[in-house]
Amino acid sequence: MHDSRQMGEPDRSSTQSDTTLDEAAEEHGVLPFFFGTFRAFRYRDFRWMWLGAFTSTTGTWMQQVAEGWLIFSLTGSGFYLGLTAFLGQLPIILFSLVGGVLADRIDRRKLLLGSQYVQMTTALLLTVLIYLDWIRIWHFLVLVFVVGTAQAFGGPAYHSLIPTLVNKKDVPNAIALNSIQFNLARVFGPLLAGAALALVGPVFCFALNGLSFLAVIISLSLIRTTFRPQKTDESVLKGLKKGLEFVRSREGLWQLNLLGFISTFCGIPLMTLLPMYAMEIFQTGSTGLARMMTISGVGSVLGALMFASLKDIKSRGKLTLKLQLGMALMIATFALSRNLLLSYVALFLAGLCLLMLFTSITSMIQLAISEEVRGRVTSIYMLAFRGGMPFGSLLAGTLASRFSPSMALLTLSALLGVSALGFLVSHSPVKKL
Repeated sequence: MHDSRQMGEPDRSSTQSDTTLDEAAEEHGVLPFFFGTFRAFRYRDFRWMWLGAFTSTTGTWMQQVAEGWLIFSLTGSGFYLGLTAFLGQLPIILFSLVGGVLADRIDRRKLLLGSQYVQMTTALLLTVLIYLDWIRIWHFLVLVFVVGTAQAFGGPAYHSLIPTLVNKKDVPNAIALNSIQFNLARVFGPLLAGAALALVGPVFCFALNGLSFLAVIISLSLIRTTFRPQKTDESVLKGLKKGLEFVRSREGLWQLNLLGFISTFCGIPLMTLLPMYAMEIFQTGSTGLARMMTISGVGSVLGALMFASLKDIKSRGKLTLKLQLGMALMIATFALSRNLLLSYVALFLAGLCLLMLFTSITSMIQLAISEEVRGRVTSIYMLAFRGGMPFGSLLAGTLASRFSPSMALLTLSALLGVSALGFLVSHSPVKKL
């Protein structure tokens, strides 16, 4: 906590011997698959952050399953599923750029701690409202906006911190392993939520989520890396403009942000509409919903493992666009399928493509930016990446209510596929990355 090293310089004392072993293994060509796949775990600070984030994210996914189930039970409307998702992501659009400027100016751990305390409080408040049977739809609409606001300020700090906990050559691996913790949580969270919903009801999911934030708070107190920002008299607006200028000046960087927006706008609504498929189309109930989310999560974990195992990837840009095409095909397959087994396969492969796609885009962006603007550029990417979620979910919910969930997903899969083809046939600099 009191170490004077700047963030971006990992704790060499705890990783030096591991790095020596890594280099020796590479020299003799005997680097084992698992040693290479999980190489970012050699860094102490990264291990602590990974464990804290995994615990907290598991709780978040438990709450998300229970939340979708309760909202649809209260309203019977796909529109409210989309509206809740929209309001949860809207603060990312409104505040994340400011959060990025702050992440370059103050201690990033303080921003993260504030975010965790706010999210923990809202989860515990929802627990009380549900336990007392006072819960109403407007409670969800208000509180998801509060949580989104906390994430808008904490997110740039968190995503700026992860690449600085490891050496630069291991940044893509660290990003992939961070994606693995998120998607492992997608596996365990829904499984636990399904059991809790069946045995004790949704209140247990919200209570555990509230307590899970303690894991991140503890991990932040244990990491040694610190960040001392450069002193500046610049206004927030001027600092933000510098971040935007950086993105515009780097070939392909703004197009990667566009790809992030398109991918979440068209891909995330698949998860938003799963309660409708579980309840109305396949009639599998809350257990079926948890199973669908788990299968998607397993696919995502496998996708992250595949990406983490790759070294010296050539033509990352073309790989990214091909993954986008694959995801579009799987979303369309799920939308048209009325066979439960085929739908599970489509969900699994969609999760695999989606995670590899996101990890590839994120790693390319993180490798292209310098430390002094990392928070701002990361926040711009968050705005693009997370900004696509609310608008895509709102559109999907509206189309699902007016027409059908299948029509909503087919429309979005078509947009996703056409955009990928557009990049592939054009002279986009993304193909050269």
